[in-house]
Amino acid sequence: MSILCVGSVALDSVETPFGEATRVLGGSANFFAASASLFTSVQVVGVVGEDYPLEKLDFLRERGVDLSGIEERPGESFFWAGRYHYDLNSRDTLETRLGVFADFKPRIPESFRSARHIFLGNIDPTLQLDVLNQVDDPGVVAADTMNYWIEGARTELLQLLERVDILLVNDAEARQLADEPNLLKAAEWIRGRGPSVVVIKKGEHGAMLFDGDAVFFAPGYPLEQVFDPTGAGDAFAGGFLGYLARRDRMDHETLRRAVVFGSATGSFAVEDFSIDRFRSLDMQQVVKRVREFREMTSFEAPVREVLGV
Repeated sequence: MSILCVGSVALDSVETPFGEATRVLGGSANFFAASASLFTSVQVVGVVGEDYPLEKLDFLRERGVDLSGIEERPGESFFWAGRYHYDLNSRDTLETRLGVFADFKPRIPESFRSARHIFLGNIDPTLQLDVLNQVDDPGVVAADTMNYWIEGARTELLQLLERVDILLVNDAEARQLADEPNLLKAAEWIRGRGPSVVVIKKGEHGAMLFDGDAVFFAPGYPLEQVFDPTGAGDAFAGGFLGYLARRDRMDHETLRRAVVFGSATGSFAVEDFSIDRFRSLDMQQVVKRVREFREMTSFEAPVREVLGV
């Protein structure tokens, strides 16, 4: 099952306590596609300037990613520069230049419009709605957003939620969106606005799945070395939705497994700068890490022994 991904295709310059990278591949669409393409075919819609090194995305093409939906326009590509603090949980934005992304109006190619799974990357909710108006009849629509849109385009975002099946946000965004400090109540509030499934990402502390009355939590994978957390959330989304598309079902057990696969792909993303870790990553490595997740979290509850029955 193919996934249509609409998002940013950017260039990043990143500084962390463990190294730095200058004008490397970034953007939500790149990280999502690099992750999701391990599971299924991906179609990308985005925009770049004439300075963008599209040839560096050839490894995605070889993996089955259709990049024909990326428009090339005169001007500069979207550029972001940031510096992470020592704990890697906080960062300072040093520079943002929108370039051609400032006037981005997604145009979905005819051959992309029948995609069964849609991922709406973190862009203006008005544009996300426009994408949904261009596609045929998707089975699953997943979306990401951020505090900027929650604060500045709330009306449009709430309209979007009415047409979304899965919302993926971090814990701060969930609290801000629902105006509720308790994540359980925040997820319930969000689900009341449309999405049947809410995934709340907590960075190195894992992710929570809210599906009906059921709650599932997957921890973050413990890593000895973390180089760059940029794009980890989009890589998580790629693994999560990629697994759902591969299975072509959305029952609770499948969603739980999708969270673990998303956590696995997200953990690989931080092991190198940009999307470079995905150049050599294969499904065998992902499955091995998923099995390690299972070993870390599986246990038997000795209820009878404790209760003496």
